[in-house]
Amino acid sequence: MKIEIITPDRKIFEGDIKSIRVPGKKGSFQVLKDHAPIISTLENGPVIMVDQQGNETRYEINGGVIEVKANTIILLAESVKQ
Repeated sequence: MKIEIITPDRKIFEGDIKSIRVPGKKGSFQVLKDHAPIISTLENGPVIMVDQQGNETRYEINGGVIEVKANTIILLAESVKQ
């Protein structure tokens, strides 16, 4: 899956991943390949990405929105701590 993580002032990450776990408004959820299209608001909390080799990358976000469509993910975060 392709992903972009963007804040109002910069692009944090762009690349290919295997999965992502995000802090949704109604609880944490995971997105895997071929996930149904979704748009969801996000709470403050951890974003955990797993790349194709199984390596985990973690970001702390302060709210935002995620869009998943056709194995492309756009995560717009208010701010990100690495």
